[in-house]
Amino acid sequence: MGTHFPRTTVAGVSLSRMLIGTNWMLGWSHTSPSADRSIKRSFAKPEDFFPMFEAFMEYGVDSVMGPVSQQPMFIDAIEYARQKLGRDITIIDTPIINVSDSTEARAEAEADIKKSAETGAKFCLLHHSCAEQLVNKNLGVITRLDDYAKMIRNAGLIPGLSAHMPELIVYSDANGYDVETYIQIYNCLGFMMQIEVETVSGIIHNAKKPVMTIKPMAAGRTTPYIGLNFVWHTIRPCDMVTVGCFTPDEAREDIEISLAAMEGRFPDLERRSSPNNEQDAFGKRG
Repeated sequence: MGTHFPRTTVAGVSLSRMLIGTNWMLGWSHTSPSADRSIKRSFAKPEDFFPMFEAFMEYGVDSVMGPVSQQPMFIDAIEYARQKLGRDITIIDTPIINVSDSTEARAEAEADIKKSAETGAKFCLLHHSCAEQLVNKNLGVITRLDDYAKMIRNAGLIPGLSAHMPELIVYSDANGYDVETYIQIYNCLGFMMQIEVETVSGIIHNAKKPVMTIKPMAAGRTTPYIGLNFVWHTIRPCDMVTVGCFTPDEAREDIEISLAAMEGRFPDLERRSSPNNEQDAFGKRG
């Protein structure tokens, strides 16, 4: 067992401050179709996910975020890891639901939320692609959000809100919606963020509920050392960072970089490879 990763509490539930991301296990690389296919080939059956879960769980990183309830093989992968490790994995589900304003659509949404509960999730945060359809910028409201929060509560889940659009956090706080936590894109490059980094940082710092940040390395556009140091040093102690990895070694490196950032030290990492590792610019060998 490695060093136990720091934790926070959201709506009375203890969560590791690092959350396990799913894009680099489920095939959403934000890079290219060939990268997506490579991911899917590497994670082709439930057992393939186990080394990744094992690496995270060595450090007590035991919370996973993504549209889990809509990915049957990933549900099986989580259960496989739970059984093999003898430990629970907290699911933060982000289902994509039908938010059309009709009786049929509401019934469909309620069924999807119940499916989230059946998966064993503790949290249900409406995926940004559907939640943002409810935003009225003119009125500063998120229309009918409380209807879905009630469905989530009735299913025995904790409601939250996934936001690519930063106004969702602002409007939710201003209107007092029944939301316990937020997901917000946050990285040093501003990748996929709709306004400048400084403004999003201010929104996170002023949020009334803990924030789960995502895409800290801008989907591979910045290095883990730069991306993770930036995020860990510019969020609050209650907030979290979601980290997506392709291999267990990457997970362990990201955990070490993150722990070092929190502890104010340089991470204990191998030096990078080069055709000539003896260059003076690489520093003296120990």
